[in-house]
Amino acid sequence: MTQPIIRAHGRETEATIFDKYVIKRPKENLGAEARIAWLAKQHKTKNALDEIYNVGNPRYNIPQMHFIEDDKFQLLEDRAYGEPLTADLFNKLTQRQRYEIVDGIAAFLVDMNELKPVEDYKTHKISDEIKFNRLNLFIENKMSKWFKKAEIQTMARIRDMVGTYKYETRRAWSHCDLNPGNVLYDYTTSTISFIDFAEANYNYIYRDIFAPLQIELGIFKQVYEAYYKMHNHERYRIPAITNQSLREIMKFRIMLIALKRFIKASDDLRTNSTNKKTIQNNINKVAFIREQITALTNIELQFSK
Repeated sequence: MTQPIIRAHGRETEATIFDKYVIKRPKENLGAEARIAWLAKQHKTKNALDEIYNVGNPRYNIPQMHFIEDDKFQLLEDRAYGEPLTADLFNKLTQRQRYEIVDGIAAFLVDMNELKPVEDYKTHKISDEIKFNRLNLFIENKMSKWFKKAEIQTMARIRDMVGTYKYETRRAWSHCDLNPGNVLYDYTTSTISFIDFAEANYNYIYRDIFAPLQIELGIFKQVYEAYYKMHNHERYRIPAITNQSLREIMKFRIMLIALKRFIKASDDLRTNSTNKKTIQNNINKVAFIREQITALTNIELQFSK
């Protein structure tokens, strides 16, 4: 193995990246129990990763985890080439490359969802996916300190819509963390790679289909249409893109992402502070929250047409 070219550090993991391989270890400051938990997490990840790797679909790449050495608390896996698939990168690509990305994401989602049997239909209350009580407390008790009455009324209306919305769905085997940081694209080889299967589990089907990745890239409809064509409808039925119930699901799933950002930013606001740094942080957070309010109202308008 050649000399490492990159060293990277995460919250729990440090990685030594070579030309073709990556060695990962727990960070040195982790205690004994945390290191054992880290090792268990890697074994769980390897099991999930091996299943989708063995599908062998040429439309996308899964970097293989070759082995885990328990006694040394380390693992060896293939290096995933490319850059995080952000909107900035996506918008620079050719039409053909964008099509290949949509096709690759849809193929990956179908393969993940069809790896294992799906669960029975359940009524899913979408507000269960967010810190709804925090959202409610902020709107009722704190929002008036920084925002206009019209903005508070808008958020109260959206809160009420989200709080009562339910839909029938199934849970299927899913990646559960599809964001631009976990999907890499190598434009020199037109290869899309899916990484970080630590959260892989059963989850509601539409969560991965309308995930932050597809929403940031603005391709959630295209991905669904491609998914619909590839999906084995004999296993279980899913509605076409024109179905009104599906449009409602799309609307609320997209709104949920903006609401999560809204709640996180509102949690960071500090009242009665004279510290300059905190005051500036509040100014930045209020501006960011206003962006989310605008995004939420735009989503409503988009789906009312």
